[in-house]
Amino acid sequence: MPLPPLILASASPRRAELLRQSRFEFQTIAPNTAEAHPEHLTPSEICQINAYRKARAIAKRHPDAVVLGADTIVCLGRQVFGKPENLADAHGMLAKLQGRTHEVRTGVCLIHLRAHRQALFVATTAVTFRRLHSEQIRRYLAKINPLDKAGGYAIQEEGDEIVKAICGSYSNVVGLPLEMLKEELTGWR
Repeated sequence: MPLPPLILASASPRRAELLRQSRFEFQTIAPNTAEAHPEHLTPSEICQINAYRKARAIAKRHPDAVVLGADTIVCLGRQVFGKPENLADAHGMLAKLQGRTHEVRTGVCLIHLRAHRQALFVATTAVTFRRLHSEQIRRYLAKINPLDKAGGYAIQEEGDEIVKAICGSYSNVVGLPLEMLKEELTGWR
């Protein structure tokens, strides 16, 4: 039995590219939802709530489709790094992360309203940064656009310059944990 139509509730070109590379057929519709970052919630709860809000906003308009919402955050302990506001903010984030191991968490929500079905999960990948001085950070930021990326960096864009090692899903660090997603979707056929 085939999967119902799949909609990616995201404006992220990285998530769309990951799905294309995995040979998923899907449509992309960007939700108009603001991301929430309540301080009383854990990083895992924050990214799951945001993923749910994105998926739910699109699922209400497309109840016959399986809607995929995702939200990626970078965290160092309980400190959450979302998308930087400007280059100085991105530089500050990388300066805090340099030489340390942080976690990239992606909350994923799948909703099929017509079937009354929903799944919500989070993937976590540990990322260790190289020790970086201010000039190395500036050079890295000059090569990428950090403003639409959690933590102000992109592992797939010159990531070798700043990342020493990862433990877990590489695609999760890019923005979508494909291994967990594929496993979950096999049960939706």
